[in-house]
Amino acid sequence: MSRYLPVILEFPTRRSVLAGLVGVSTLGFLGLAPTPSHAGVASFTDSIKEMVIGQADAPLTIVEYASLGCSHCASFHHDVYPKLKKDYIDTGKVKLVYRDFPLGTPALAATMIARCSGSQRYFGFVDMFFRTQPQWSRASNPLDALTKVARFGGMPSADVQACISNQKLLDHIQGLKEKAYKEDGVNATPYFVIGTEKLSGGLPYDEFKKIVDRELAKVQ
Repeated sequence: MSRYLPVILEFPTRRSVLAGLVGVSTLGFLGLAPTPSHAGVASFTDSIKEMVIGQADAPLTIVEYASLGCSHCASFHHDVYPKLKKDYIDTGKVKLVYRDFPLGTPALAATMIARCSGSQRYFGFVDMFFRTQPQWSRASNPLDALTKVARFGGMPSADVQACISNQKLLDHIQGLKEKAYKEDGVNATPYFVIGTEKLSGGLPYDEFKKIVDRELAKVQ
């Protein structure tokens, strides 16, 4: 059966990401300095929360590392995740911890915007960015395209500006990437930690389900 191959890119430094993010913009508003708060932008504390779907006491935890610009990650969320949610998350057997591992500057900007939407809207923005991925990831001006998508989700362009200018949030996301790389060996997306098993790349649902069932048997 087919396998979703992981997307592997060079692990960037903070300096190169900052330079790349500035380079993407042709709007001239990226000062990357502290910015005043905006009504539609979540607080820093809320924006950096661990994003979890499922019951806190679920016996099995699946950690997913994903990049919003990764087509194989989008395939997982379109083709596998709905079935996983129905069979395991909604039934209380599994909780999914979603961790950002943005690969490339446009994906980093999308991640920051999703985080700035706040913990209550975060997964809605993740879904929206995955669904519109072909439009913004291939755009000649990705930042402009991302801004349009964010407006559709209810975030005005001024809030997008405030968000992607937030050096503190950018550093936090990059720090989590470095931690994932060092602790779990993540250097590609999608990447999963399913109980005691690690999986680089995606699988069709039937194959993914076998791993979940095997790990569930260990904890039930």
